Amino acid sequence: QVEVVESGGGLVQAGASLRLSCAASSRILSSSVMAWFRMAPGKEREFVARLRWSTGATYYADSVKGRFTISKEDYKTASLQMNDLKPDDTAIYYCARGSTWSSTSSDYRFWGQGTQVTVSS
Repeated sequence: QVEVVESGGGLVQAGASLRLSCAASSRILSSSVMAWFRMAPGKEREFVARLRWSTGATYYADSVKGRFTISKEDYKTASLQMNDLKPDDTAIYYCARGSTWSSTSSDYRFWGQGTQVTVSS
């Protein structure tokens, strides 16, 4: 079982950048899909971005496209670079690992505990 742990959240002003990291407990298999989801207060969890570990292919939610970048940091760490942050990006951000190329949270088996991102206006 591969656990994942997020880090890098914080409080920033609108327009600022943050980089979130997702560290797995062991090597991430090439068959894996790493993803970020977020949950804002009073809202359901929503897909943010995903990365196919073997090819580096990525896919983004429309709301973050052009501002966020998901990538590999090393053999067991994925990251989410968030630029031009907006107050609407305020949420708890969760890293997840699965094996299906999907934006559906139920397709991801392993989840981190989440990291808070707060963007002030």
